[in-house]
Amino acid sequence: MKTLSRTVLTLFVLSFSCLAAIAGEVSFKITKQYLNFPISHKENRGRMTFEVNGKPDLSVVIRLAPDEAEYWVFKDVSAFKGKTIKITYDGNEKGLSKIYQSDEIEGQAELYKEKNRPQFHFTTRRGWINDPNGLIYYEGEYHLFYQHNPFERDWENMHWGHAVSKDLIHWTELPDALYPDHLGTMFSGSAVIDYDNTAGFNKGKTPAMVAAFTAASSDRQVQGIAYSLDKGRTFTKYDKNPVINSKEKWNSQDTRDPKVFWYAPSKHWVLVLNERDGHSIYTSSNLKDWKYESHVTGFWECPELFELPVDGDKNHTKWVMYGATGTYMLGSFDGKVFTPEAGKYCYTTGSIYAAQTFTNIPASDGRRIQIGWGRISHPGMPFNGMMMLPTELTLRTTKDGIRLVNVPVKEVESLCKPLRSWKSLSSDEANRHLKEFYDADCLRIKTTIKLSHATDAGFNLFGQRMIGYDMNSNTLNGRFYSPQDPTSMELSADIYIDRTSIEVFIDGGLYSYSMERRPDTNNREGLHFWGNRIEVKDLQVFSVESIW
Repeated sequence: MKTLSRTVLTLFVLSFSCLAAIAGEVSFKITKQYLNFPISHKENRGRMTFEVNGKPDLSVVIRLAPDEAEYWVFKDVSAFKGKTIKITYDGNEKGLSKIYQSDEIEGQAELYKEKNRPQFHFTTRRGWINDPNGLIYYEGEYHLFYQHNPFERDWENMHWGHAVSKDLIHWTELPDALYPDHLGTMFSGSAVIDYDNTAGFNKGKTPAMVAAFTAASSDRQVQGIAYSLDKGRTFTKYDKNPVINSKEKWNSQDTRDPKVFWYAPSKHWVLVLNERDGHSIYTSSNLKDWKYESHVTGFWECPELFELPVDGDKNHTKWVMYGATGTYMLGSFDGKVFTPEAGKYCYTTGSIYAAQTFTNIPASDGRRIQIGWGRISHPGMPFNGMMMLPTELTLRTTKDGIRLVNVPVKEVESLCKPLRSWKSLSSDEANRHLKEFYDADCLRIKTTIKLSHATDAGFNLFGQRMIGYDMNSNTLNGRFYSPQDPTSMELSADIYIDRTSIEVFIDGGLYSYSMERRPDTNNREGLHFWGNRIEVKDLQVFSVESIW
């Protein structure tokens, strides 16, 4: 009788959202915005498939919790209201009974208030994120697409997540834009606006936003396109994908991350694609039919190719080609061939990876704006990874030649409120002044350190070295760095400290680096300058507002 009662109770609970439930299978008539899924990393991944009104829709792997969930993830199903979704699962089927639909995600009340949620960097509500994709500005919105596993905080099930912003700072997360399909999961790519309707996707006066992406399966990576006529909210994949399948040419599975842009002098599209040992360049008149043109060796993943003025002089420009690690070459480009002239150099290191720049920035703005993936985790959180601060890239003439400079975009200033500032302090004086900020959640600190009797000096946060400058070996946090004045004994830094990350911009952005924030819990020095008789010439402290 107890067993019968429990069965009846279970069916009664499920009846609020389920039409039917059998072993390894459950069905919902969608009446709410979200399906919520319990996750446990004690479980092995199982294959979950979705059917909508009897038609295949999506296949992913997931660790459904049969008992207590470590955290919850969700799927936005608002597009399927009134339809029936059938879910089958080849893992522990007990977890199926815990899936439920609601107009809120599980944990909605604590969203963006979580203990280790970054406060001024973009993070997804749930799941794993990595490379930014399809960065584009269109009709007043900055679009941030990104690699996303919505079903777990580890890498898998690559979708294109999607968020939009009016100011590059405050982001609104939208439903995922691209989903795995018969060609594979959705790896990195880019987006353009096809104003001239070269691909034939436009509708009336509405130009298509066209995304180029890599579809990755277990044995090959191919390039596809999709288009949107509603400002990126929904995409339709081109029915003749893939548009590039170059595995045979390169005898390599590694062919991914297409970056597309319009080359005005020749009136054609350019696609830069990482293939095997470097970046290949393709051209097209219609975004569908691509011709291989050339190849530059020496890069890995996430290609970029763009033109920048040197020292702001539009009559003196160089083209920049870089890869995922932040190394770059300078050269010229004729629409088909990039000719390296200088490099490789490195402008940024640390947690950042796979940075991409925005396309379609208005000419009146003219900035080259970049966002990179922060390879940073957030202990105890139902999400993983983050986006680093958006930065502006420029070319500047230095004592060593033309170099790429990287600084936070001006919009970041709106988050920063001046708190205190001092001049000409000893390290002991500076450290005493900073004690009031030991418990601060988020800070920005600008400082200039002058060495005198010290060969090395720096700045720590509870024992974690944010700056470690060795003037004898010319190393900064272990990497070679030479100031613009070779006899200089000064170093300036602009430091952004969030809950789980630290970003540092040295000497006006000539070099930058980032790291996970990992203070020593046994260290009570807090914010601490060190070095024999150094002078803290300038010290400014700012609070940083939450973007949420």
